[in-house]
Amino acid sequence: MWNLVFLQLLVEEMGHRVLNLGACVPEALLVRECRDARADLIVVSSVNGHGVNDGVRLAPLVRDCPELARTPLVIGGKLGVDGTGNGTGRAALERAGFDRVFDEADVPAFRDYLAALPAMAMS
Repeated sequence: MWNLVFLQLLVEEMGHRVLNLGACVPEALLVRECRDARADLIVVSSVNGHGVNDGVRLAPLVRDCPELARTPLVIGGKLGVDGTGNGTGRAALERAGFDRVFDEADVPAFRDYLAALPAMAMS
């Protein structure tokens, strides 16, 4: 959970409101909550090394929801059990529908990405 608290504080520090759904959120619940909140950005975090596996299942569900089809969707953290920088996993996540993929060392790049977005309002 600490990674989610860190991520929430970072995103809020950058001027955005956050709806934190917690850890291990069922895919259908995530899609429903993001749709109902009219999310301006969806951020998925992985610390267990299953980000690629989970992400390639999740992204098509988000993209299949008409209200979320064009919503920026990013994922980051420990994406694979073999460490960071897995080009194959990154490509699979992008093909699945993620707009950006950040490995666990990409916090500065994630901050830059957030800075380029307008402030968001999630209710």
